Amino acid sequence: MSGQMNDHSRAPSSNAWLKSYYYLRFAVSAAWVAVAFTVAKNDPPLAAVMLVAYPVWDALANYVDARRAGGLSRNRSQLLNVVVSIVTAIAVAIALGRSMNAVLSVYGVWAVASGAFQLLTALRRWKTNGAQWAMILSGAQSALAGLFFVKMAGGTEAIGIANIAPYAAFGAFYFLVSAVWLSVSGIVRKSPQGVS
Repeated sequence: MSGQMNDHSRAPSSNAWLKSYYYLRFAVSAAWVAVAFTVAKNDPPLAAVMLVAYPVWDALANYVDARRAGGLSRNRSQLLNVVVSIVTAIAVAIALGRSMNAVLSVYGVWAVASGAFQLLTALRRWKTNGAQWAMILSGAQSALAGLFFVKMAGGTEAIGIANIAPYAAFGAFYFLVSAVWLSVSGIVRKSPQGVS
């Protein structure tokens, strides 16, 4: 009984953190997409830095989130996401010396893996934080996008950062939806108390 009470008392503060976290993830991803579609697509050095920085940011964000949610040992899917994202950043830096097709292949593999880990994280959080359907959809779509990237990388089409930006844009959208959903849920949860 006390365990259930602790879970319920922890949920509001946990949701407050998640809401801030999702808004931050949205803001950073949206800014990355905006720069990718404008300045970076005509500036290869900037594009290269951004392509390495994106998985680094993902690793950092997952690390901070996992620490706030009880530590990496209690959040294995996020721990794996951190490791995969760091490895991806290194692989992207190496692939940049070969071709953008190689970079896209690396991003494809990363999208599949990180999407699967994000989906697992969302399923786990559903029990404590409520509906995580947007994050589940995001994880599933990330995995599908990764398969598309790998296929596209094997083609002859010219590849640039603008080809990867839509992937980040969808991620930003799902983070925004999740943040708004938590915000609305919090208002609805508080409203009966306010009336009484």
